Amino acid sequence: MKLPVVLAVALLAPLSRSVADEFGSGTNAFMLEFASIGDAGNVADGSGYGSVPYNFRMSTEEVSESVLQNAVNAGLVGVTAGAWMGDQPTAFIDWFEAAAFVNFLNTDRGLAPAYDLSWDGNSWSMNLWSSADAWQLGGENLYRHKDAFYFLPSENEWYKAAYYQGGRTNAGYWDYPTQENTAPTAVASGVLAGTAVYDGQSEPAGVFNNGGLSAYGNRGMGGNAAEWTESAWDGLNNSSSEDRTVRGGDWFGEFDQLASSSRDINAPLYESDFIGLRVASVPEPSTMAMILLAGVAARLWHWRLRRDR
Repeated sequence: MKLPVVLAVALLAPLSRSVADEFGSGTNAFMLEFASIGDAGNVADGSGYGSVPYNFRMSTEEVSESVLQNAVNAGLVGVTAGAWMGDQPTAFIDWFEAAAFVNFLNTDRGLAPAYDLSWDGNSWSMNLWSSADAWQLGGENLYRHKDAFYFLPSENEWYKAAYYQGGRTNAGYWDYPTQENTAPTAVASGVLAGTAVYDGQSEPAGVFNNGGLSAYGNRGMGGNAAEWTESAWDGLNNSSSEDRTVRGGDWFGEFDQLASSSRDINAPLYESDFIGLRVASVPEPSTMAMILLAGVAARLWHWRLRRDR
């Protein structure tokens, strides 16, 4: 699916606060809610992370085990997960399996896959996209296709959604993803502002009860389950086997793992009950269509004014 003009406009246009996208069908139907991450072109913080030159969306919650199982039942192959149940975060999922889940979200809605993956019945492999087919916004990314709609968040996208607060005044970065510069209160579950699930909890909470919100409205970006980012450790994304960056800390870890200064690294085939994922996306297709129609209407109105002079 190619949407070059509409996509370019939508990536820079203001977004609605949140929207839920639907996938699967019948008993295997599931939804993911997305928060709008605006303030395109924000500056990076002192560590060099967080600048994103376009608007995008981030799933408000981590992907749960029940969501993953619905995707598997609806046709996703080559992906298994375990350890947790129901609304708890999916885990024991390696980077390639996380990418395969994202590809399923795209193809289930008739969109192009984000990643050039192959499944041989036993394991996954990935090819890099050519420069002509690769994502170029914010720098060339050979992992992600230029027409990708759903994708794993890059480290900069993840970082911005977790720590940045936009707006015309008081824009900047928090140290923790709960809109604070001090460590959040550790809890076993709940949704109170300034809380997170970490510090020796016995297991992760459900994804709808795993702490307070970031400034953009994303829950549990610190603690509960650490999350794969799309990005290679060096940020170049030019080797399919290179180690990937993990962000956010987990339900058992210490407060410093939740901080913006903390990065973790794992091989893409690594699996752990501590690591899950969330999904990023460009604006909804209906939003892009409305933007395009509004642009066409504006051009027609302008043409009519000129004709009637």
